[in-house]
Amino acid sequence: MNKQQNILIIGAGLCGSLLALRLGQRGYNVTVMEMRPDLRKVNISAGRSINLAFSDRGNKAMKLVGIEDKVKTLCIPMNGRMLHDIEGNTILAPYSGREHEFINSISRGELNALLLDEAEKHKNVTIHFNRKCKSVDFENTTATFKDYENNVEFIEDADAIFATDGAGSAMRKSYFLGKKFLFSFSQDYLTHGYKELSILPAENGGYKTYKNALHIWGRGDFMLIALPNLDGSFTVTLFLSFDEGEYNFNNLTTKERVLEFFGKYFKDALELMPNLVDDFFENPTSPLGTVKCSPWHYKGNTLLMGDAAHAIVPFYGQGMNASFEDVVEFDKVLDEHHQNWESVFKAYEKTRKKDTDAIADLAIDNFHEMKDHVNNAIFREKRNLEMALEKTFPNEYSSKYSLVTFNEDIGYRQAMLQGRAQDKAILNLLADKDININDDLKIILEKVKAATKNILEDDKIAGLK
Repeated sequence: MNKQQNILIIGAGLCGSLLALRLGQRGYNVTVMEMRPDLRKVNISAGRSINLAFSDRGNKAMKLVGIEDKVKTLCIPMNGRMLHDIEGNTILAPYSGREHEFINSISRGELNALLLDEAEKHKNVTIHFNRKCKSVDFENTTATFKDYENNVEFIEDADAIFATDGAGSAMRKSYFLGKKFLFSFSQDYLTHGYKELSILPAENGGYKTYKNALHIWGRGDFMLIALPNLDGSFTVTLFLSFDEGEYNFNNLTTKERVLEFFGKYFKDALELMPNLVDDFFENPTSPLGTVKCSPWHYKGNTLLMGDAAHAIVPFYGQGMNASFEDVVEFDKVLDEHHQNWESVFKAYEKTRKKDTDAIADLAIDNFHEMKDHVNNAIFREKRNLEMALEKTFPNEYSSKYSLVTFNEDIGYRQAMLQGRAQDKAILNLLADKDININDDLKIILEKVKAATKNILEDDKIAGLK
């Protein structure tokens, strides 16, 4: 295809800025329009996921564009989950039995700024801010924007338009409202929402609690998590029902009630958060939802990518990584020498959608695991057994979490099917007392493999493969 084509990208967030960088490296003329101000000049992160879990699939994208080392300086390794019980006791549950496998806490803003800087190094990439997309004419490959700086509307023309404008995508809305083709769309909200809080650095600038872990206070129907930042602080997130249970977002309306709630369920966290009340009432409460839609493209004119195509809840730490992987997978399709954008878009969606549907479902699974199952005795026994298997047989066994998080060359769907079968196999074997953590690990591995194979065969017969 002609490399001199003009590409329009709507949205300069993580996915859009990476896509602009990669297409710029490939020689396309790229224009990016972003609704918000330039985050390198204005602080716009308040109340919005200011740090994220960065893992192998995301890092594969950084390798693709040649900035892996620059991104590494922004990362804080997290080797496991630090589980806090209601009495304040803690236990570190490793993410993997292989010591080289861990996830990272990374600043959304700093990573986004780096990607923007790298994209703008290319003379064929131009990024504009304060320009909100109002609608997309996907038949004529044009988009209408409002320029907030001078309060005027204008139309931008392109050879192809990519929408990376998040869960509230203007182009996806235009697909839906246009009714020009069969477009399926679903947006499913959890009954829970989230609120960003913080643990500030210690007076000496250090960390008030263990640095290299994702901290979890799982309480069954709700939970608190904390991720470290480079400045010694932690970003804390409360996940809680809007209107169910004794305590919910709708009835936590006074300072006294908030302190009562945290004192009862998160006592050790409260001791680290003298700023809790200010954070609680200053920061917004936001919903959690999953977006699925199809098709992502219209002919060879337009394509949805990232959260615009497949927004997910944050509980597998894969939202950013999945969006970055979109760019990696799209780049592979560009290497297949298709003759036009329509062929490229069709091939990309055919290979990619099954995996983004899978990680969306896995994220819901992990929501229940994090808030409740981590405190279940048989679940902990399963995880301890899996860590032992991974440590002893690093080339023969990977847990579901490892398949999803550390095996970037395996698609999400394959990881889901294999991982769910393994989970079921181990839990059944433990419940039936066919295996025990003290048994010979080689024998346990063979039993798990055999049971997993049988479950996968049953799933295949049931049409789940």
